[in-house]
Amino acid sequence: MRLARSRPATANYSQFTNLKIELYMDSEQRIAELTQLIDRYNHEYYMNDRSLVSDFEFDALLRELIDLERQHPELALPTSPTRRVGGEVNKTFRQVEHRFPMLSLGNTYSIGEIEEFEARTRKLLDGVPFTYTCELKYDGVAIGLTYRHGELVQAVTRGNGAVGDDITDNARTIPTIPLKLQGSYPDDFEARGEVVYPFEAFESMNKLREAEGDEPFANPRNAASGSLELQNSAECAKRKLMFCMYFMMLPPETEQVGLQLGTHSGRLEAASQMGFKVQPYIKECATIEDIKFFIDFWDKERWNLPFGIDGVVIKVNQTDLWDRLGMTAKSPRWAIAYKFKAERVSTPLIEITYHVGRTGIVTPVANMQPVPLGGTIVRRATLCNADFMAKLDIREGDHLLVEKGGEIIPKIVGVDTQQRKPGASVIQYTTTCPVCGTPLVRAEGTAGHYCPNQDGCLPQQLGRLEHFVSRKAMNIDSLGSEKLRLLHSAGLVRNIADLYSLRREQLIGLNSEIVNSEGRQPSFSQFTIHNLNLSELFCHYIDPCLTFQKMKNKLSIHSEKLRCSFAVASLNLRLLRRRKSRVKRDFQRHLDRGVFNTL
Repeated sequence: MRLARSRPATANYSQFTNLKIELYMDSEQRIAELTQLIDRYNHEYYMNDRSLVSDFEFDALLRELIDLERQHPELALPTSPTRRVGGEVNKTFRQVEHRFPMLSLGNTYSIGEIEEFEARTRKLLDGVPFTYTCELKYDGVAIGLTYRHGELVQAVTRGNGAVGDDITDNARTIPTIPLKLQGSYPDDFEARGEVVYPFEAFESMNKLREAEGDEPFANPRNAASGSLELQNSAECAKRKLMFCMYFMMLPPETEQVGLQLGTHSGRLEAASQMGFKVQPYIKECATIEDIKFFIDFWDKERWNLPFGIDGVVIKVNQTDLWDRLGMTAKSPRWAIAYKFKAERVSTPLIEITYHVGRTGIVTPVANMQPVPLGGTIVRRATLCNADFMAKLDIREGDHLLVEKGGEIIPKIVGVDTQQRKPGASVIQYTTTCPVCGTPLVRAEGTAGHYCPNQDGCLPQQLGRLEHFVSRKAMNIDSLGSEKLRLLHSAGLVRNIADLYSLRREQLIGLNSEIVNSEGRQPSFSQFTIHNLNLSELFCHYIDPCLTFQKMKNKLSIHSEKLRCSFAVASLNLRLLRRRKSRVKRDFQRHLDRGVFNTL
């Protein structure tokens, strides 16, 4: 009997084993199929601006691939598109020596010097036929990408030209950097280019940061540089950066593999076929007149591009002539960069107003007569602080010089003193808060003035509330700045603790008499109140002992009212560490009201 029973058991185990092998092989095949499919969709979307599937279908395929790789991590390919999602945390960036030094180009703001470069090049080549390529000089961060056997193996920042930081994990998150090449390609080469922050993505990120109470980025270039140095690659993935290739470095005796790599333009065309994002704004020029026409055209049209540029790069197109032209001590003789001058205008100052931030810092703002600058209409710009105003010596009725180079945000760079009226009086920095009238304070060793009236200054109150409900803090849906202002004006909310005393009947029908910029009146409808889910906003039944013990440790509050049956869902310990004393006071007030008593 035992033997008879053992045979079916053995057979069942064998069938089960075969089934597992089949499922494993199916998973391996499906991972390869999904990888190839998603790579194709990504290429068409980011390189050719063409969407082959809906966002829903694409996300479903990506989720399926993520699930399969989670079940079988040994089957995940090193070039898997899931690597673009990020997630790797890099505490320190390893220093890497460049295989080919990343030299800087000689640059000039003078057309005359471009003419001298062209004449000198013709003289050195002594009758040898050649052409130039003119291309845009991207205003971003230079990096080098090493590819071996068609796969990305390393990404390095420029650094000092000889040594840079290994940012491979972050580079993998940039959609326009191919992880695996297509078609024909050299077995080993380096792709160089610039990581730029497209204007639309940059402005969206700044709006998000402002909504969350963070300082907006100053300009796309600095933001791109900081993004590449983020320790968490998942955060870098959120920045929506773009890589624009402009150069291909080949080791000596590289096989041509059927590609036209003898010219710079040919290398860029080949790179485009491999899957790189090569911008179409490249022109082959034969004469100095062609070069000057290209420069003049883009000096005017640069503001219509989706990313920043700060000039034009001119290179000898025939790569076999580069060695003949040689190098100077710092830069190659076969290339030069023409840099655009920052656009500058003069416009009358109307008045200086003062903005009070969430932390009480007061910032002066120059309100000017509207003037076109860099493709936009400029009406106001920051004056930073009292020291900056004193340095410029701004007076009543002055004309301010406003500049916009590679920046999105216009900046004031000086005063047009030639248009100053005789006897114009110096504008003094305000001594009181423009909102609550409290005398301003300037701490020793700091540049800014601030309002110390934390509990009575409206912008500070609203700013703290907005920060508290923002995504990075409590992430409370349906409670934006307009509704918080409405609650404040109705006398229902003055501080964080007041949010937890709101009652449904107080909110129904509450609306503002003020119409916002979109023509709507902020109000609390039944739908909004349902979204807020007040019962969950106030008290949650979660691990009570652990949560309340942490709360007591953080705030040093001892109260019999601290019940171990309910905990506040929204009080975030990270926020408590930042604002310990203030939250402690509000939280104590919250306790005194009995909000934590057993419901």
